[in-house]
Formats: sequence, C-alpha cells, structure tokens
Amino acid sequence: MYLLKSCVIAFSMYSKIPMPRVEWSEKNMKYAMCFFPAVGVVLGAIEIIVGGFLLKMGASPLLFGAVMTLLPVLVTGGIHMDGFMDTMDALNSYGTKEKKLAILKDSHSGAFAVLGLCCYFLWSTAMWGEAKAAMLPVLGGSCVLSRSLSGFSVMAFPPARDSGLARTFQDGASRKRAGIFLICWVLCSGAFVLLADIVLGGAVLIASILVFLYYRRVCTVQFGGITGDLAGYFLELCELAALSAVVIVQKV
Repeated sequence: MYLLKSCVIAFSMYSKIPMPRVEWSEKNMKYAMCFFPAVGVVLGAIEIIVGGFLLKMGASPLLFGAVMTLLPVLVTGGIHMDGFMDTMDALNSYGTKEKKLAILKDSHSGAFAVLGLCCYFLWSTAMWGEAKAAMLPVLGGSCVLSRSLSGFSVMAFPPARDSGLARTFQDGASRKRAGIFLICWVLCSGAFVLLADIVLGGAVLIASILVFLYYRRVCTVQFGGITGDLAGYFLELCELAALSAVVIVQKV
C-alpha cells in the first residue's frame, strides 16, 4: 500500500493529474522518486497520441509545434520550467554560490528567466514544427529518460543546502534502493528509444548523456550540490536537447 501512496505523491508533486490526497509521511515518501519517471510515461503517451492526431489532421507546423511545446506545461503544471527559469537567473548573475542559491529561492522572476523562457519556447516550437510522426515514439520515450536521469541525480548528487524540495525527497527516500530503481528506469527507457529507432534513439541517448554531464558540472562547480530547481533545469534542457538531436539527425 505504501508503494501506491509513493506513486500518488510522485504524480501529485510532478503533474497536474488529479490524485487522491495522501499524507506526506516518511514511509509514504520513501519510494516516491522511484515513480517520478512514471509521470514521463503518461506524458510520453499523451505526446504520441496528441501529436499523431494533429499530424493526421494536417495541422500546420506552427500549430503542431505550439501545441507540443505547451503540452508538457499543461500536464506538469510548469514545475520543471519554474526550475529552469530560476536557474537561468542564478547562472546569469555570475555571483558566488551563496548568491546563486539565494536567487534560486527568490520567488520573483528576473530578466534572464523571462529571456530564457522565451528562447526555450521559441526553439521548442521550431523544432517540434519539423517533427514527423515516426519521431513521436522516440520523443515520448525521452520524457521517461529525462525524468529517470533527473530523479537519479536527486538521489546521487550531494544537496546544495539543508532544505528545499530535493533535500526533502532525499531525506524521505531510501536513497540506495531508489537510485538502483532509477538506474533501471534509465536502462529501460534507453532501450525503448533504441528499439523505437536505432538512429534517432541513439541521438537521444547521446544528447541526454552530454546534457547530464554538463548538468553535473553545473551542480558541483556553480552551486555546490543539487536543488529541486536544478533538477528541473536539467529535465527541461535534456528534453529540448533530445528533441533538437532527433530533428537534426533526421534532416541529415
């Protein structure tokens, strides 16, 4: 029963999908991060279904790109994009670790957050506008892969501070078991994208690994550890990189 409650907590936290109310106790949160990639399964399935429908109906590239860009925001409530925006402000402050961490906690959005959001949506819309139906299974799988890697980083990376969302999930989780479970998610989602298309799936894996290595360096060097905002920043960057890689490889 507590596994089911952990799943409910994961979906309640990382999506707007209606869920029953569950107490956020230590026992219920123990394996919540293990179910984080399951949100990606649902989102990926929705992208495949909606994207396939739009392409079948002959939607214009602009309409298709706009819908597919906004779809993850509607499903997740924008929680990861919020982390992306906060991180853009922090990184572009060029301040000390303490100042960057303070910016992450600030609820106000600065100029770089707005610029980053606009650039992200513009590039995502353009890339989705170039997508074909054959790409949808691979891109749907990338939603699972990005969350698997993001969840693994929360379990594996040291925390940047003693409070915050990432620390809450770290403290409440069985980190070793959750980490192993999330590695299994990484392997399964990686195998899925390769089976869907060996070339495009390979592009997704390479792009995701490169972004993960960059993300690890950012966490270590610039922030001294991980936060929930940084995990969201990585997830958004990883999915955009995967989308871009698939489109570029397909064009080549």
